[in-house]
This record gives sequence, structure tokens and C-alpha cells, in this order.
Amino acid sequence: MRPSPRLIALLLALAAAPAQAVNPFVSHRLAIDGAVEQPQQLTVADLAKLPLHRIERVPVICHTGAHIADKHHLEGVLLRDLVARAHPKVDTPRGLRTLAVTAGASDGYQVVFSWGELFNTPIGEQVLVYFRHDGQPLDDTEGRIALISSADQQTGARHVRWLDHIEVRQLAR
Repeated sequence: MRPSPRLIALLLALAAAPAQAVNPFVSHRLAIDGAVEQPQQLTVADLAKLPLHRIERVPVICHTGAHIADKHHLEGVLLRDLVARAHPKVDTPRGLRTLAVTAGASDGYQVVFSWGELFNTPIGEQVLVYFRHDGQPLDDTEGRIALISSADQQTGARHVRWLDHIEVRQLAR
């Protein structure tokens, strides 16, 4: 049995139509919790009200050393500012030395920073939670909120698309 010309025309029209697929990983909110006194739930609008930082260019280098892309004119908030705003919970100032900060994406990808790395080295000045790229909001390929550690040699390893969660953890002593 052969398909009718009408069915063939319909199938061809559907195949030619642009896909309107919705990316299920797109992040719209950023939760900050764990060992903090003031957990946060932030939208892009909330982030835009905080002190903003800009990184002009970041080459995205994967773990093999291959240059994947360049990101230009990223605008957002420093990760360390967001962690400080949530007020990490520690018993003594020395307790800060045992904190880890995990940045996670809606697809399950996670990266880790130590408190010392964020607050006690130049790396902390270059870990950006960003929501604008080239002056535009992020598209579905990155979610509405993303993170990159631009001081890393292999920047792709700590580039988190679809960022939706930051957790402050007290490591076991």
C-alpha cells in the first residue's frame, strides 16, 4: 500500500518546519544553600541588581587542550560575592578553610572550588556567574545562568552551563 500524495505532502511539510524543541536543562533560578545562614533563590533579575563584573574574553579550552570557542563580553556576579552574601556557617574563622563550594547544573554537571581558592587567590576574582554574553541574555545552549572560571588553564572543565545550584559544604575534619 502506497501513502497518499496528501500524506507525503504533510510529512514533507513537517520535516521542513523549524524545530521548536524546548531544552529541559535551561536554568531560570539559582539556589544557594548548604552550610549557609541565608539561603538564596535568585533569578536573572535578582543577579542583575548585584555588583556586576565583566570579563572581556575567555578562550574555552577543553581537558585535552583543544580550543573550543571564545566567549566575549560576559557580564555577571563573582561566585565569591554570592557565597559571601549567603554567609557561610562556620564555628570559628578557621572553619572557613574547610569549606567547599559546589556549582551544579540542571543536567547534573558539577564543579568544585575551595573557600581558600575563591577568597584567598586571584582565581576568586575571575569565577563569574554570568547571565549576559555579548550584551545579550544567554540562550538555551547555556541556560539563563552559567558559570566560568576564566583563570583556569583549561576553562572548559569549570564552565557550567545551565547553572541552577550552588552548595556550600563543610568538609569533614
